[in-house]
Amino acid sequence: MKSKAFWTVIFLVLLGTSGLFALLYFSTVKELQGAKVVISSQRYNDLNINFLKMFIKQVIKSDKEVDFDTRLKLENSIRSLNDAELLAQWQKFVNSPGEVEAQKNVKNLLEMLVDKIYIK
Repeated sequence: MKSKAFWTVIFLVLLGTSGLFALLYFSTVKELQGAKVVISSQRYNDLNINFLKMFIKQVIKSDKEVDFDTRLKLENSIRSLNDAELLAQWQKFVNSPGEVEAQKNVKNLLEMLVDKIYIK
């Protein structure tokens, strides 16, 4: 009889600790998912801000026409954001027929880039 009670207690203790570890596991998984979201948004922000810096430095502050290599770097940088809306606005800017239209499109592009920065 004592042996049966002993094994029952052992079983209940093991069941309780298994339940505790399951709760801790699911809590950790949820926390990890939250951390992944934060890291993803930080990476997006880094890419976004790097593009903004490059664009301001090499296009807006430039006294000469932007060369092909710079355009290629900028295009690759905007594509790395994987944002169809930004890419479409970039294409509007690049394919602008005149200076007035280009200025309008660059303002829209910069506004869109700033709006897409995640702030928490």
